[in-house]
Amino acid sequence: MAVARLRRRLRDALAEDLPRQVEDQQRRTGAATTSQGRRELARAIAEAAIRAHCETELSANRALVDRDREQQVLGEVLNELFGMAGLQPLLDHPTIETINVNRFDRVFVQYSDGHREQVAPIAGSNQELTDLVRLMAARASSQERRFDQGSPSVNVQLPGGERMFAVMGVTADGVTSLSIRRHGYLTVTLRDLVLNGTIDAGLEAFLRALVRARKNIVLTGGTGVGKTTLLRALAAEMHPLERLVTIEDAFELGLEIDPAIHADVTAFQAREANIEGEGAISQAELVRWALRMTPDRVIVGEIRGPEVIPMCNAMSQGNDGSMATLHASSSRVAFTRLASYAAQGVERLPLEATNLLVASAVHFVVHLARGEDRRSRVVSSIREIVGADGPNIVSNEVYRPGPDRRARPVAGALRTDTLDDLVAAGFDPTLLQHPDGQWPT
Repeated sequence: MAVARLRRRLRDALAEDLPRQVEDQQRRTGAATTSQGRRELARAIAEAAIRAHCETELSANRALVDRDREQQVLGEVLNELFGMAGLQPLLDHPTIETINVNRFDRVFVQYSDGHREQVAPIAGSNQELTDLVRLMAARASSQERRFDQGSPSVNVQLPGGERMFAVMGVTADGVTSLSIRRHGYLTVTLRDLVLNGTIDAGLEAFLRALVRARKNIVLTGGTGVGKTTLLRALAAEMHPLERLVTIEDAFELGLEIDPAIHADVTAFQAREANIEGEGAISQAELVRWALRMTPDRVIVGEIRGPEVIPMCNAMSQGNDGSMATLHASSSRVAFTRLASYAAQGVERLPLEATNLLVASAVHFVVHLARGEDRRSRVVSSIREIVGADGPNIVSNEVYRPGPDRRARPVAGALRTDTLDDLVAAGFDPTLLQHPDGQWPT
């Protein structure tokens, strides 16, 4: 109860005094108050409120909150106002990569080196955690993002670029749970991926040539293996004035954040239905819209449904060099996933027609996987799509996984006309003659 009283006193003081002091400061200086200035004002108000609260508590013969807990509550209240409350320290930690909250008091994190541990609770109750999710969704999205029993999930990109997915009411005991994934690289190059061990120098040259030769690429792999990071690195090889249109379920790619790398980007985000069940806009519809916006390339953050058909249409109708990601356990399984998603579309294409469409649209599938140590992420396979034969898509595996799961070139697997295209884009064909690739030993 003592902590709750302190927290309430701080919230009330900030709600009453901060707007007035910000206005007074702006009147005195004639300039808008910066976010750092607002936070400094808020801390001063909160410190004064703590002193007044201590006097009130002593007058009432109540025990005071100890100094360490007092400062912790102060930090939490300031983070509620300017950050993400109890999550903020975890979001500020430079090496935390994933945050999994099974319930308000069961929180687990994974660090960039792969190890995991349980950390302190991020909220005092399930209701506090639910309110925190609503706060994050409200601050993170330009669109209405409900989070209640009628809409028990929310998927948003946080202001720092992290991606959050939260659910309520469908878990054990009906508690709120969430997962946050952060990307270490909002801007990244293929050279960066060589340095961190995702690809070798031969793959760097091969992938760069695929982009410059305007080959259509689907990136596959499981959750958290680096598909989005590789997509950003491939996009960095495009000319900065190429017109890109990106389509995502929730903003994550962020290609528009650095105009020096990508100057001409329109980023689309799918929209959920409103409380009346109206106004939803699917990724499939956004792909169709994208084709009316004169794109040089169309990029779908993740294919997960019937948007595969308009995406393939985009790839096969003049938007060469387009890209997408797809969850799949191998480069070969990608074809089955694409066919199953196509079957969900309004077109209801039969399997043979779907395979013909995919084969005419997608040129390469690049697959990422966990390395042999289960912590690193590596490109493990690359397939060139050759054509369709009834219920099957015909492909050549031009890079296949070695014993350590890292991709090695397969000499002679690449079609001659494709190799000619890549050589014209600057690729050295002798790189395909090294059976062990150029991975460091």
